Amino acid sequence: MAKQSLRILQVLRAPVGGLFRHVADLTRALSAKGHSVGIVVDSLANDAQTEGLLLGLEAYAALGIHRFPMPRLFGRSDLSTPFAVSALARRLDVDIMHGHGAKGGFYARLAAYGRNRAEVYYTPHGGVLHFPADKASGKLFHRIERTLMAKTSAIIFESHFAEKTYSALIGAPTCPGKVIHNGLRPDEFMPVEHRSDAADFVFVGELRALKGIFQLVEALADTRHPDGRPPNLVMAGDGPDRAELEARIAELGLGARVNLVGSKPAREVFALGRYAVVPSLAESLPYVVLEAAAAQLPLISTRVGGIPEIFGPTSDSLIPPGDAGALAATMNRMLADPDSAETEMRQRLAHIEAQFSLARMADAIEQLYRGAQ
Repeated sequence: MAKQSLRILQVLRAPVGGLFRHVADLTRALSAKGHSVGIVVDSLANDAQTEGLLLGLEAYAALGIHRFPMPRLFGRSDLSTPFAVSALARRLDVDIMHGHGAKGGFYARLAAYGRNRAEVYYTPHGGVLHFPADKASGKLFHRIERTLMAKTSAIIFESHFAEKTYSALIGAPTCPGKVIHNGLRPDEFMPVEHRSDAADFVFVGELRALKGIFQLVEALADTRHPDGRPPNLVMAGDGPDRAELEARIAELGLGARVNLVGSKPAREVFALGRYAVVPSLAESLPYVVLEAAAAQLPLISTRVGGIPEIFGPTSDSLIPPGDAGALAATMNRMLADPDSAETEMRQRLAHIEAQFSLARMADAIEQLYRGAQ
């Protein structure tokens, strides 16, 4: 097997969220292995953290960070950006193009129709899997996926759930496919130190209905400590449903019990709460679940997407999505029996330490890349 360094171009749309975190971690790990990496991101979308995050990657992106317009759904740039990415790949003489998410995968594989020699890999990261097959948008995206499979060297699924969902919606891949779980850095397995005034529960995620935020505050209204005290909640993040969430919090009379702290790094927020809650209605393989478990917080989550793969031997504790009553009952049990919550957390920690390390993830992806050489 060839051992020479590779020239790799990572292609994604928005440089935010878990998908970007995955690309950033992979870029650093591949750079440390001696490979030259470049990044292509959207020039249209960013948030308050975007510039700092990209700046922090410059030292690891030997092939540069390049921006092209990438509309979230469809737009005029979809006719020009694939040609620009293809030209960039030729100019950089890359061995590998790796598209992440629906739009990153779209551009990377369309670029493969150009005159360049790169092998093309694709990781859905949820993306196209969130479009239902009975909707016009889903039918269109799924048809595009089936067409672009001919230009795909391999599909990397971040969970067995994603692999099964892809096959159910789009069809079994005609190219090689492999499940490679997301991984965490060694420092992320250090226990978080809670502040003395930490809340009982903490939520980290986008403030939109899909994340189960309304069921969470409704459950909080029905949650009590064994001595009758009402517990409190810190919610970190921002999103399109923030105003509606604030209205619902006021309607439930929870204004003094819910603290919305805005968008902050996950570990910083974990110090603000003793028990993490991830009540999502749909997910792929969310980093926040891995991060909370690695930070050694007892954790409540829903049985969606690849979360059972993260929970491993503790997956029986997962609850149905969208069920505020079940969520409240689990929150009450955790408050009433913290020792059991601690024991379960230790079991889960051992599982993710063994299965979800960054070194394991990067080694597996590098090996897959080299298989094309």
